[in-house]
Amino acid sequence: MKWFDKKVLVLGFSKSGISAAKYLNSVGADVYITEYREQKEDDSIKLKEILELGINVEFGGHSDEFIKDSYVAVTSPGIPPKSEIMSRLKAENINIISEVELAFNETSKPFIAITGTNGKTTTTALTAHILSSEYIAEPCGNYGVPPCDLLNEKIDYFVCECSSFQLEYSPAFTPQIAVFTNLTPDHIDWHGGVENYFKAKARIFKKPQAAAFAVLNAKDEKLVQLAEECGGTVFFFDGEIGENCCYIKDDAIFFKRNNKEEKIITLEDCPLIGNHNYQNVMCSVIVAKLEGISNEHIRESIMSFKVPEHRLEKFAQIGKTIFYNDSKATNPEASLVAINSFNNCDVALIAGGRDKNTDLKEFCDAANEHIKTVILIGEAADRFEENLKTNGFENIIREETMQSAIDKSIELNPDVVLLSPACASFDMFTGYEERGRVFKEYVLSKINEA
Repeated sequence: MKWFDKKVLVLGFSKSGISAAKYLNSVGADVYITEYREQKEDDSIKLKEILELGINVEFGGHSDEFIKDSYVAVTSPGIPPKSEIMSRLKAENINIISEVELAFNETSKPFIAITGTNGKTTTTALTAHILSSEYIAEPCGNYGVPPCDLLNEKIDYFVCECSSFQLEYSPAFTPQIAVFTNLTPDHIDWHGGVENYFKAKARIFKKPQAAAFAVLNAKDEKLVQLAEECGGTVFFFDGEIGENCCYIKDDAIFFKRNNKEEKIITLEDCPLIGNHNYQNVMCSVIVAKLEGISNEHIRESIMSFKVPEHRLEKFAQIGKTIFYNDSKATNPEASLVAINSFNNCDVALIAGGRDKNTDLKEFCDAANEHIKTVILIGEAADRFEENLKTNGFENIIREETMQSAIDKSIELNPDVVLLSPACASFDMFTGYEERGRVFKEYVLSKINEA
């Protein structure tokens, strides 16, 4: 009865906002969704469903009528703390929470929170996959469904990918296990500085919100320092540090708890490649061991895991050539992770798109070390070619379309064809998802022609 007749404001006609609104409506709240942008044609089906439930909706601004007398406001990710609507809500003393916080407050089931700058999605998906070998565990948050969608489902664990946006507005969220994959500067404008970005993510590791178990990157100096402030038991990954850790030794992943060492899986049996992916696996191993999953089920689950689409996704082979779709790499930093995953083989890299004008020195250095041929497409091709040549890389091919780039890559007969564009996609595609799908569909069509 706690929500009955309470007026609740939901900020944003988004996936998480709609999920929160539908749940709150189902438990008796009087729900108002306010959306700053104008209504789009794509909104019509969802809007009809929402209005039929008796939920109030406005587009094109935030009216006083919707805001006044709200018991609480549930915000969608991405609305900055210094935005006008946040200032108005604070002036009205209206408490602001995330959809993740709402779900956490409405269930007694444990949350496993996975945050960090990179690797969150793969770690979330893999962790849920392993736990599902013995429990009902669902990926949610930034990956999968909003956690509010799962509140009425039979479930043992919420495996929740948490962005800094969500954690910023989660003042009481206390997961059972919190994973911090790594930290690099991101969303600086939104948070008003890198330290605020870090603080938003770090709050679930420190009291009073500290998770019972903290899983931290042994190779990240900032996170090693964070371990000293953690309120729960710390497990490090990618380094044999202390009595609780997970690490690589003798080409295998080992887990240690209270100084007792167990071999989990050889790297040869792991379908994910590259050190960044081995880190993701180690995170998931620690969580699985903490939840009592058997070594046999952990190993079997890792071996059967399918990488989330567009993230260094191995999907096809023509002759000796293996094709990887890493379309999610929309900046040079992301492409570096993929490029550095390949050693001692002939790699043809397809790169380019809409330029983000970021520094290309490390990208060029990695190409010199790991790539035999770079095939450039899109608006950024001129700058990428100039930078590659300046840094001593000469084996460059220019193509006009994704399809012609693929044709050329097949003609080269390399060991690997890697799509890792290091650029946004909007010069040629609607998003990285469409870019990745076009790449995969055309490669698969060449297989069918054979």
